[in-house]
Amino acid sequence: MALPPIQFDRATGALEGANAWERTAALALATGSKISSHFSHRGYIGCANLLRKTLPERNIAIKLNSDAVFEFPYGDGYWSKLLNRSYHYEDELELLFRDSADVDYTLLDCGANYGYWSVLVSSAPFGSHKAIAIEPASQNFPKLANNAEINGNRFALMKCAIGATRGTAFLSGTKHEAFSIVGGASSGGEEVPVIALDNLLDDGKISPDGKYLIKLDVEGVEVEAIKGGTRLLRSDSVLLCEEHGNDPNHTVSRYILEQTPLKLIVYDPRSNRLETVTELSILDRIKVSTHVGYNVFGTASPFWQNRINALNASAARRMQ
Repeated sequence: MALPPIQFDRATGALEGANAWERTAALALATGSKISSHFSHRGYIGCANLLRKTLPERNIAIKLNSDAVFEFPYGDGYWSKLLNRSYHYEDELELLFRDSADVDYTLLDCGANYGYWSVLVSSAPFGSHKAIAIEPASQNFPKLANNAEINGNRFALMKCAIGATRGTAFLSGTKHEAFSIVGGASSGGEEVPVIALDNLLDDGKISPDGKYLIKLDVEGVEVEAIKGGTRLLRSDSVLLCEEHGNDPNHTVSRYILEQTPLKLIVYDPRSNRLETVTELSILDRIKVSTHVGYNVFGTASPFWQNRINALNASAARRMQ
């Protein structure tokens, strides 16, 4: 019989249901995150996953806010940084999601993993938005479905990958946060269905006149996914996708800037603003760590451009 999940409240730091060794491990995981945050958490995942081998197999349920619980295997190297209460996961995305709480939009969470953003965006403090969590991996999907269930099944699930066209692909990789369909059939792996973003319109999953924030975390097929969303990306939508730190050519941003009608927007920590980019050299300064991803935004929507301008203005007022 599976052990019930350990409970951790990020607001208060309360840890419940853990034995003495599990409490010690929680302290180690949180401290390791604080220390490694000074060098972009380099080495953290490996160390956490080693520690995980000494722990009983059970989940931890993290209370992200008063209306959001996110559950994952205790000791998981990727997600255990959440035990560090000062850690913010992809804070430039949280900035936009928080500011958009009053907007009637739907989150398209492509490459949802265990559903962190779907859980958060559908919670009351973030505006109780609709979300569709899209995840192809059979290893990840039950954990995603569990997070939907423990949060009242308030977001929809789709088990497929995102690509340029509808079809099938082969999913490979060893890390749950980095499964990819890049390798093709020769890489082996799990055969998964693929849809294009525009197929969500074709299939009636979403409406052409809605507003959308599209989180695209598809591990190397971002450009193909963008090609498959031509109609959707002309609507009131913002594309939120990863520009990897180890790519000096800024491939994703270059494609958005040079091959699409979207304006390219990046978070600049120097100005603490979401800056519209016309020259890719700014990314040479922003992408300081080669082993992490940096989120870039693309939008052709005047509505969302105005929202981002207002967000920058309010951030500037707070800093005065």
